Amino acid sequence: MSIAIRLTQTGGPNVLKVEPITEARPAQGEVWIEQEAIGVNYLDVTQRNGSVPIALPSGLGLEAAGRVAAIGPDVANVAVGDRVAYILGPIGSYASGRLYPAERLVRLPDVLSADDAAAILFKGVTAHYLLHSTYAVGPGTVVLLYGAAGALGQVMVPWAKSLGAFVVGVVSKEASVERAQALGCDAVLVWGACDLPAEVARLTDGQKAHVVYDGIGKLTFAASLDSLRPRGLMVSFGASSGSPEPVAVGTLNAKGSLFLTRPGLGAHATDLVEYRQRADAVFGAVNAGVIKPATWNVFSLSDAAAAHAALESGQSAGAILLKP
Repeated sequence: MSIAIRLTQTGGPNVLKVEPITEARPAQGEVWIEQEAIGVNYLDVTQRNGSVPIALPSGLGLEAAGRVAAIGPDVANVAVGDRVAYILGPIGSYASGRLYPAERLVRLPDVLSADDAAAILFKGVTAHYLLHSTYAVGPGTVVLLYGAAGALGQVMVPWAKSLGAFVVGVVSKEASVERAQALGCDAVLVWGACDLPAEVARLTDGQKAHVVYDGIGKLTFAASLDSLRPRGLMVSFGASSGSPEPVAVGTLNAKGSLFLTRPGLGAHATDLVEYRQRADAVFGAVNAGVIKPATWNVFSLSDAAAAHAALESGQSAGAILLKP
């Protein structure tokens, strides 16, 4: 039976419900994709729990890979049978099959499986814009990165190292230290086990970080600002602990003429040319061995609630996939 995951209200994982679907005829510019692997991202969790509002009722999910099963009129960039992947909207990738705009599909290289594509594309494009556009990381850049052993960290750490950065990783527990070290972190700090800004200063001979990538939010924001050198850049790109409090402009001046940004994936991967360039960069980095798709666990699509529970509880140690 073909199914999709939908929600009519926000809340815990139990609001995710399985519904039957039937294949629909693609309209102009659309295709019908039979999906083989679906990526689970923390953005899905924030949309489900209401932290990031979405119109309800709704599907969920912004990443998947599969094969084109049917095409609508005026579709020229893909053909029936093509192996493809996508990220971003329209929302609703938690489905065994779906309609999707053909122009936002990217063909998969022969060497990349659907599972690997669903594990790496969303996180890889995120890592690419953070490391290349938000801040141009290069030789000698001191990077402070939270979640260094997590799914995104597993992409960002080796990519930053390949660019010549000195990477200080932050993890939430001692059990994650070894994994972060194996990814290439030059130093790993456990949140709550040290004075983070003081340790960053010690590791850098008092200079501190050029850039902080903070996806945690409210809990870590103050320590992140204090871990920056003068004219450093604070990149607050997530809020798993809640949104940070507003910052007075004078605070940035007092702490060393700091820069602050709150970037998002949509502004870096909506334009089709930019989107395809970033996707190509991700595939190129995989092909070169710079980054590697790594799946922590695979859940049945019908068990999407269990996948969300694992992600929220901190059990996961890498990418999570759903399989129809």
